[in-house]
Amino acid sequence: QVQLVESGGGSVQSGGSPRLSCVASIEIIATNYMGWFRQAPGNERAGVASIGRDGNILYADSVKGRFTISQDSAKKMLYLQMNRLEPEDTAMYYCAAAAPITPPFRTSTSPALGVYDYDFWGQGTQVTVSS
Repeated sequence: QVQLVESGGGSVQSGGSPRLSCVASIEIIATNYMGWFRQAPGNERAGVASIGRDGNILYADSVKGRFTISQDSAKKMLYLQMNRLEPEDTAMYYCAAAAPITPPFRTSTSPALGVYDYDFWGQGTQVTVSS
C-alpha cells in the first residue's frame, strides 16, 4: 500500500501562486507515473497534470501555461506550482500515483490524466480562489 499526503492548499486571491506538495511513502522511481487531480462540488474528479517515469508530462488544457508539475525523487515529493489562479480553479486537489505493486500491475510509464489510470490517492487539500 502507498500513502500520499498533500499539503499547501488554502484560501488565495485570484492571481495568486500557491504550490501544492505531496509526500509519498514509496520511492518515486517505484511508481509508473504520478499526477494531480481536482474535484469541485458537483463535478467529477479530473486530471490536472501528470508526470511519467519516462520523463514526459501532460497537462489539462485548462491549466496549460499556468500550472507546473515537478518531482523531487530524493525527498519522495510531488509538487504542483499553480500560477495566475482563477476562481474556476477552486477545488479539492488530490495527489495520485500508479505503481506496479497492486493489480492491474501497470506497465506504462507514460503520464496519464484518467482517474482509472491510478491506484493510490491522497486525502486531498482544498484550494479556494476568491475574486
